[in-house]
Amino acid sequence: MESLDDVIDAMIADRVIHRHRRKWLIAVGLVLVLAVVIFFTGGWKEHQGRSVDTLEAPTTLKAGRFEIGITNATIIRTPKTEYEPAKARLEVELQLKNIDEETHVSASFQEGDLLRWVLPGKDPIKPKNGSCKGVIGYVLVYGLPAENCIATFEVSPRYSTDEVEIGVLAEEYAGGDEVLGLSDAKFWGGATAQAVVRVPTKITTETDG
Repeated sequence: MESLDDVIDAMIADRVIHRHRRKWLIAVGLVLVLAVVIFFTGGWKEHQGRSVDTLEAPTTLKAGRFEIGITNATIIRTPKTEYEPAKARLEVELQLKNIDEETHVSASFQEGDLLRWVLPGKDPIKPKNGSCKGVIGYVLVYGLPAENCIATFEVSPRYSTDEVEIGVLAEEYAGGDEVLGLSDAKFWGGATAQAVVRVPTKITTETDG
């Protein structure tokens, strides 16, 4: 016949086992739920590195028919006024040169086609506009020195960072027959990623008027 102490010890042991069993069941349940979530979201995705070089500004690179220099960037904030809400923009300073050895034709740098603001976890963002000498759509003449230009991106009034990544795309000079089988004539087009440039960024404030 079991003693009272043995019965008490057995009851305590049973409660301890029951308590730990409940914790293990909860843990196993969480693991199963996590496994289901991973399964339906594509599994553990291996991090893939960039297929293009990542450069540090200031830098200059050849991208198709243009030579593109990228130096620095500025977030320009405009405070709220009685009539206007607060706003801000990101300006990336560029030095652009037409190096079109294929056609020697003057051309406007289409920043919306050839530049992207690269943000982690988001689709690359096209510039709102670009200008050289204050002229949007400025035409770059083949053979002339590089022009100082600006690519402008929209940002929220409180956005802040000390570095941005700007993606550069390059057009290819190729014939239509190589893509569509229609013509032997060659032209610039089919922009593809060339590089990503890390650009140091400062913040400044301006007032309207």
